[in-house]
Amino acid sequence: MDEKVCRLALTQIPKVGVITAKQLVAHCGSALAVFKQSKRALQGIPGIGPQLAQAISKQKSLIRAEKELELMQKKGIQMLYYQDSDYPKRLQHHADSPFILFYKGKIHFNSLRIVSVVGTRQPTHLGQALCEQLIEGLSHPNLLVVSGLAYGIDSIAHRKCCELKIPNVAVLGHGLGSIYPAAHYPIARKIESCGGLISEYFCEVGPEKEHFPMRNRIIAGMCDALVVVETALKGGSIISAELANNYHKDVFAFPGRVNDPKSRGCNQLIKQHKAALIESAQDLIQMMGWDTNQKIHIQKQLFEDLNDQEKLIVDLFHSGDALSMDYLSYQCHLTNSQLSALLLGLEFKGLLKTLPGNRFTLVR
Repeated sequence: MDEKVCRLALTQIPKVGVITAKQLVAHCGSALAVFKQSKRALQGIPGIGPQLAQAISKQKSLIRAEKELELMQKKGIQMLYYQDSDYPKRLQHHADSPFILFYKGKIHFNSLRIVSVVGTRQPTHLGQALCEQLIEGLSHPNLLVVSGLAYGIDSIAHRKCCELKIPNVAVLGHGLGSIYPAAHYPIARKIESCGGLISEYFCEVGPEKEHFPMRNRIIAGMCDALVVVETALKGGSIISAELANNYHKDVFAFPGRVNDPKSRGCNQLIKQHKAALIESAQDLIQMMGWDTNQKIHIQKQLFEDLNDQEKLIVDLFHSGDALSMDYLSYQCHLTNSQLSALLLGLEFKGLLKTLPGNRFTLVR
């Protein structure tokens, strides 16, 4: 058995989701080790009952995984395991992040700045113009744009990125063996040349309805900031905004007329303080603190004055995520009392801030 095949196989066992798969790997040490366990040993793992242990022991998923690996090689599809160094770091720390990501293209998943753009499938002329102006204003050599290749705002964002040669990623709700909607095949090929396509599904998996809300968590988890251009009160864009809030991402929305159904979702997000109001890309850049070289210079000076333990802590935050006390303690091999003193010192220096739930984030 091969480790790569075993990783693929774990995703194909009924009732083994991403969280259970990660728990199995954490307990056994590797995906290969999971399949080497006896049924009795598997049942001894918390949360793994007799039925699940039986399903793993049968090893039927290994056959499908071997075929999938062959198909991936033929179609030029690559995979990222959730523990790989190239895996999107902003996504990596979330418990529900994909166990495996499949991708095509040349993608730097950990760009300095990542913005996700979402919105309605049927935008107004104003919505289209706002989306194009947003992308034009975000043009930056170290910026990556993420969207979902759907009709409307998604495809407008991707097309504008390709036109301006801005790296962009399309997160798909199906396998990379096809493109949905089929009309977007030409733009998908262009995206591959200046970014890439990613999915958590096997190559020939189709665009099932339940896949798209799952896809939205990747769009929300990969970014520093998520922008809603136009949306109704319900739909995928609202789901993405809610997920981004839950992941402690910065969410922004363009306001619209009060009687326009396609603006009600944005207006509601702003009214409920779930999104900050923006009127241009420059607003987002200022609110994210991306426009001041002076601030970068000051933070660089502060970083040079830190001791080794403080530098180690600050480095962990470069994914852009809010991190918990437990996670920091584990990564730094420090006791809670030692870590608390260091975190307090970093707050006084203006580098970190405390969030609800005993979590911390970099001051942008």
